[in-house]
Formats: sequence, C-alpha cells, structure tokens
Amino acid sequence: MNRTKRLAILFAAVLLLGGVALGATLHAAGRAAEKDRTQAGGPPVRSGEVGLDTPGREVFRNMAWGPHRDEIVSVPAGSPDGPRTASGVKCLRFHAASGTGICLQAVHGKLRDTYRAVVLDARLHELHHYDLAGIPTRARVAPDGRAVAWTVFVSGDSYAGTAFSTRTSVLDLRTGTLDRNLEDYRLLMDDRPYKAPDLNVWGVTFADDDRFYATVATGGRTYLVSGDRRTRTLRTVHTNVECPSLSPDGTRVAYKKRVQGASPDAPWRLYVLDLRTLHETATAEQRNVDDQAVWQDDRTLLYSLPGNYGSDLWTVSADGSGHSRRALPAALAPALTGRR
Repeated sequence: MNRTKRLAILFAAVLLLGGVALGATLHAAGRAAEKDRTQAGGPPVRSGEVGLDTPGREVFRNMAWGPHRDEIVSVPAGSPDGPRTASGVKCLRFHAASGTGICLQAVHGKLRDTYRAVVLDARLHELHHYDLAGIPTRARVAPDGRAVAWTVFVSGDSYAGTAFSTRTSVLDLRTGTLDRNLEDYRLLMDDRPYKAPDLNVWGVTFADDDRFYATVATGGRTYLVSGDRRTRTLRTVHTNVECPSLSPDGTRVAYKKRVQGASPDAPWRLYVLDLRTLHETATAEQRNVDDQAVWQDDRTLLYSLPGNYGSDLWTVSADGSGHSRRALPAALAPALTGRR
C-alpha cells in the first residue's frame, strides 16, 4: 500500500470518528434540550409561591420534563394529581419540617460540578449554605426544624458494594454548631467502645433536636444506631438496617434490609422495625427502593422508585398488609409541610 492510499484511509477514518463524535454530541444535546421541554401527558406545573409552613401540602423534587424539572414543588396532600406549584429552587435532595428546609444542590462549574447544603426558611429563602465534600445522597430535618442533617458520598456512588465512603453532618440551627462528620462520635457496640478504620455513618433520622437514629457500617455489616448529640455517642440497636426513617410516633423505623437471593446491585427490601420489641415486618413492596423513605402518617410509607421521568413516588402499608400503589408520577424526595 503506497503512501497516498494510507493517507486516504487515515483521512476517511478521521472523518468517520469525527462524525460519530458529532452525532453523539448532538444526541446528548438533544436529550438535554428535551428535558427542558414540557412533555405531553406529564403533570401540569406552574410557577408560584411554595411555603414549608402551609398545612396539608406535599412538597417534593419535580422530575417531570420541562422548565421546572428538579425544582421543589407542592401539591395539596388530598389532590396529588392536581397542578404543581413550582418554587424556582432546584435541589438534588430535599426534606422539610416545621417550616425549615434542607436542600442539597449542585453548583455547576466550567470544569466540574461541586455541591452544597442550603438551609431554607419557610418561604424557601436561603438562610445558610455549606460546601459539601461529595455527591449528595440524603437530607433530613428534625421534627421541630431546629436541626438538619445530610449525607454525601466522598468515594463510590452506591451502598450496594463495599468500596464506598460517606460523610454525614448534623447542623444545630439554634447554636450554629456543625458536627461535620459523625464518624468522630464515640461508637458503643453492644455497650462496649468500638473503633475501626472502615467506619461509615449515614442516613440520619431525628427523634428530636438532639437524638437521632442512623446507619453504621463496619466489618462488612450494617447496624441501626441511636445517636445523642449532647454526649456525642452512637449506640448499636439492631443489625442489617440501612437508611432508617423514624415513624411520627417514634416507635418504629422503616428501613432498607439486605435480603438473600436479591441482585447484588439491588439487594434491599423495605422493612419496618418495632423499636420496643425489635420485631421486623416486611412490607408488601418487593422492589429495591430509594434510600429516603418517609412516613406519610403512622400507617403508611412514602418512597420513590424508578419511573418514566426518572422517579415516581409510591406508598405501602407499614404493617405488611395490602400492596404498593403509585401515588405521584415524576417525583422524588418527599416531605409533608405543616408537620412537626
């Protein structure tokens, strides 16, 4: 093969690769633009004022394609299929209680994205913000709205394997005290001091401003722990508990439990633990759920599953009866306003 033919082949290859790259870029741009366009048949969304102290409203991250995608929106709790009121505030993770909100946001840069936690007042105005060390995965507000917590991945992006590291912080809004890493707390394993280099803490759910529950992972196992901010201690309660959510009456925890026979990439099922008896109840939801379930009331759990727009909200009874039901399409990170 002479030099002219080799150059011709090289030129053709460059053109082909360039065309493939251009096509991929245009396809990605088209998909991104599509998400900014309202999709026919999607839930109606309109701009307006969203309040975190208005009784009887559900607030959540809107996942419907269109100009209000990723914004915090609200709907009447009794009419979840009605028009959504969009706040203009975008969050990756969100939670609210007693007029206080916590919003974990992406800050888009020219070279890379960074993340921050933003504390919001009842009108969703920023009160404080804090830089985050990794990718947001969970947010929580205490029942009285005077403390908030968040968890980020600082390496890895899934709880399914073992090669991940988290950082969980708790902020006292009364004093401004920030406990940046709950791994600094003293861990009591079966009432004995325990230390290990592989410790991970995530998934805070508050009992009150000072007491909470969370997940601790170490030695290839996970534990439900009770935490106390005043004594800076964590105390193990039960094994095989991840991403707990405390019931409004404080007697039960909904959580993700790893079950045998499930896919390694989706190993969890939704369970409820009675904190007095430590009796476990499997809910009727048999699919792998998101890690931020909440209690709609003392009997019903609200959580997200993958959907056509990215995520839908589903409900199921906490006592194991009945069956799961889709409650809201195109929604993620729910909270109920006007509730302590």
